[in-house]
Amino acid sequence: MTTAAPTVLVVEDDPNLRLALRDNLEHQGGYAVEEAATVKEAREHLSRRDFQLILLDVMLPDGDGYALCRALREEGMSVPVLMLTARTLEEDVVRGFESGAQDYLGKPYRLRELLARVGAHLKRSGGVAPTKLLRFAGYSVDLDRRRVETPEGAEVELTRKEFDLLAFFLKERERALKRDEILDAVWGTDVVVDPHTVDNFVSSLKRKLKWTSASRFSIQTVRGVGYRMEVERGS
Repeated sequence: MTTAAPTVLVVEDDPNLRLALRDNLEHQGGYAVEEAATVKEAREHLSRRDFQLILLDVMLPDGDGYALCRALREEGMSVPVLMLTARTLEEDVVRGFESGAQDYLGKPYRLRELLARVGAHLKRSGGVAPTKLLRFAGYSVDLDRRRVETPEGAEVELTRKEFDLLAFFLKERERALKRDEILDAVWGTDVVVDPHTVDNFVSSLKRKLKWTSASRFSIQTVRGVGYRMEVERGS
């Protein structure tokens, strides 16, 4: 079984930004993410489980992040808080730290910087950031151990190339990939391989992952191009 992923609560009222944050934290960071759009929803999540990090927007429909953070500290909750906000004047930043936040990142932020800060805070708080763990539709892919597990925790037996192909699809999910691009990434640029080899490996991969039309992921054929992996939002 893989180690449980660190838990992150995203509190952000903008639905597009909230979804983007969740997708990137889950897919590129490997974290277990829950989301809230209001102070009330954040409170509900915090009452149900412990989190190892909170990404907190300052301006929320029913309150503000400063007050929420201050209240959590007064209640003895020590979970690290990283504030995300367009309010970046010195007085705003100081107010964030005074309310009990550990970090403050202005919008628009750079994704790599955000992920680096999240990883650093989780390490300091004891949550080891699984930077080489990918997740999709309940499956987990451990890039270090080269192990794939089903949502039930059973190992999926893949060949070396099948694993590399799956990892490449996941890293480039939602993007149409040319067969030549897939061959170069998985088999190498110095190896001559029949382009139809990709088709055979995709079929084998779908069979071993027990894909059906009801699955929350798919590897779609893009006519005249190659393939595109699609994963249901939030899975």
